[in-house]
Amino acid sequence: MTNSEQERWSRVKGRLRSTVGEDVYTSWFARMDLEAVQDESVHLSVPTRFLKSWIQAHYAERVLSCWQAEMPAVHRIDLSVRSAMRCATPVKEAPVAVEARRPERSDIKPANDMRTLAAAPVAASHDALGGSPLDPRLTFASFVVGRANTLAHAAARQVADGRRGDPVMFNPLYIHAGVGLGKTHLLQAVTWAGNAGGERKVLYLTAEKFMYGFVAALKSQTALAFKEALRGIDVLVIDDLQFLQGKSTQAEFCHTLNALIDAGRQVVIAADRPPSDLESLDDRVRSRLAGGLVVEMATLGEDLRLGILKSRVAAARAHHASFDVPEPVLDYLARSITHNGRDLEGAINRLLAHSKLNNQPVTLDMAEREVRDLVRPQEPKRIKIEDIQRVVARQYNVSRSDLLSSRRTANVVRPRQVAMYLAKTLTLRSLPEIGRRFGGRDHTTVLHAVRKIEALVGKDITLNDEVESLKRQLQD
Repeated sequence: MTNSEQERWSRVKGRLRSTVGEDVYTSWFARMDLEAVQDESVHLSVPTRFLKSWIQAHYAERVLSCWQAEMPAVHRIDLSVRSAMRCATPVKEAPVAVEARRPERSDIKPANDMRTLAAAPVAASHDALGGSPLDPRLTFASFVVGRANTLAHAAARQVADGRRGDPVMFNPLYIHAGVGLGKTHLLQAVTWAGNAGGERKVLYLTAEKFMYGFVAALKSQTALAFKEALRGIDVLVIDDLQFLQGKSTQAEFCHTLNALIDAGRQVVIAADRPPSDLESLDDRVRSRLAGGLVVEMATLGEDLRLGILKSRVAAARAHHASFDVPEPVLDYLARSITHNGRDLEGAINRLLAHSKLNNQPVTLDMAEREVRDLVRPQEPKRIKIEDIQRVVARQYNVSRSDLLSSRRTANVVRPRQVAMYLAKTLTLRSLPEIGRRFGGRDHTTVLHAVRKIEALVGKDITLNDEVESLKRQLQD
């Protein structure tokens, strides 16, 4: 590189710094290098793909205009990753080009109408932030609505239909449900619908992908850029939040969550349990999550299961016109496969495979034989600590707030101990978690209550009958 090119590059960087501001320049352009100037093109490099993707999506035209202010003949910027060019065994990576359109007539001024030969900004921002893959089948059109998911669907639809600048109604929108009940389907539907308009940047990330992206940014010393990129998203969609681990990652998630909500940006989150049950998360994160709209997607009722089966058969018939599942078979599957929606889809796939490979129609006998391992025993009802507190409070004529309070009168202490005992025996919650859910008590208090009631029910027939009655109420 000649001295004149180096001086020109210094002036371009000065223009860029004054145009975007010192903070943005430091985050995105401080490590951009000039590689070569050739005729009408300039070749620049950055150290990471993350920087390359973000610059090409958001600042490529600005870089080009700064160069054209110094060299009007420049009509193209080539941006590539430095490590791909300078390592001992180079990895080929096509540079991203930004060109100015040629004037069609000599009296038309050049340089103001630029186009990028990269992906659209939304797609590029997904790449830059490590957006998780989206399944094209998981849209609102293919989502079957029923009593178990009506509210979750309506809230997700409202988020997806919003526009930039609209007031945010539910923030964050937190959807929780067991495995295979449609959480991921709804979140990906929000992402597809939100990006379809092109007006907002909607990013879908699993918690695992968020952790990977943050750790990678730390290692490449682009953490500040990673944070700014996340906080520039209009709608952030996080799936499987229960897998978020690590204090630093959780702290960054909390900061990002706060920054987005405070800026009026939408956040949508899904997990397999409510915020209060995410024991691995910091109290501040749980509190912020609970402050939005928390919606549970219940287990699928028989009508909804039948609707899902019909929807999957219709989707299969689009590719296999002769495929047909008689109504009695659908009714049998809806009654017998009760675990989750993935089992229902698996059942239809098995019937399709058997019918096509053996060239046989679907019959009830064949269906019973092919899906017998999907017909599982009915799982016991999932009991929540809130349900225990409510039922015990009603049984002993006290309020739920009494159970959580510091009151130590006899008419409150015994019901509180019974409720703690039931929480330990009927749920999978740990002693510290139970103590926290009973007004922030220590786990030793819970252990004392459990041992006390265990000892009493063995010799107090009245108390034993009361506890058994409470168990039946909770399990029915």
